[in-house]
Amino acid sequence: AAPQAAMLRCGLPLDGELLALAAASHSGQDFHIMGARRILAAADLDEGLLQNTPGWPLDEIAMLAYARRGHEKSSIAADCSGKHAAMLVTCAVNGWNVGDYLTPEHPLQVAIHDTIEELAGEPVGPPGVDGCGAPLFAMTLTGLARTFRALALGPPDSAERQVVEAIRAHPQWTSGTLRDEARLIRSVPNLFAKAGAEGVYAAALDDGRAAALKIADGSPRARPVVMAAALRLLGADHPVLDDLTHPAVLGGGQPVGEVRPVGF
Repeated sequence: AAPQAAMLRCGLPLDGELLALAAASHSGQDFHIMGARRILAAADLDEGLLQNTPGWPLDEIAMLAYARRGHEKSSIAADCSGKHAAMLVTCAVNGWNVGDYLTPEHPLQVAIHDTIEELAGEPVGPPGVDGCGAPLFAMTLTGLARTFRALALGPPDSAERQVVEAIRAHPQWTSGTLRDEARLIRSVPNLFAKAGAEGVYAAALDDGRAAALKIADGSPRARPVVMAAALRLLGADHPVLDDLTHPAVLGGGQPVGEVRPVGF
């Protein structure tokens, strides 16, 4: 969400569901793909300019439908296409080169770096490369929690607040209709959250309570379980947290156990 706040500060002309999609690691459902094209259309840009790693839709049903229509892996169907489309539009409205928008020295990436560092309240590490190809700025989990706290406490009409409100209003655009993140945001009042690669997850409530986690082995299965337990520690209360805290482990298609958080 911090990169999207940076892009808004630089003049990105998006709001609502398309701003939520710009903050997404989406599932590649048809509305996500069409939405990424709508973002590009805001600056009359072609999807061939996207430099994110080609991929299949993350949602299995969407992936099968996409393949049956004769499509191959593509940048527009990959989970970060909304973010990359928004990066291109930000470049276009500022007159910046769109051909090298992923280089750390590009004005776009410098603006994103500086905004992340400001919101995290700590220096961020040298850039790595995300799975989608974008620069990835290292920070502590405390810094990530501070970033989400700063976003949640953003003043009305600030770029930070615009991103938060877009995600809250349109959680299926930031993840997918069947994803646990969307279910959590829809259910817990005044919550916004974003899951990332390698078992990273962060969330914040509008009073500034925030949590950030990293599953050590990068597995996504434990991620919603730990986040639900963390939100309970922060005082959140909703039946959805019970469901997410004890997901069933199946054997032969039947429940044979459950995943449980420990140490909370």
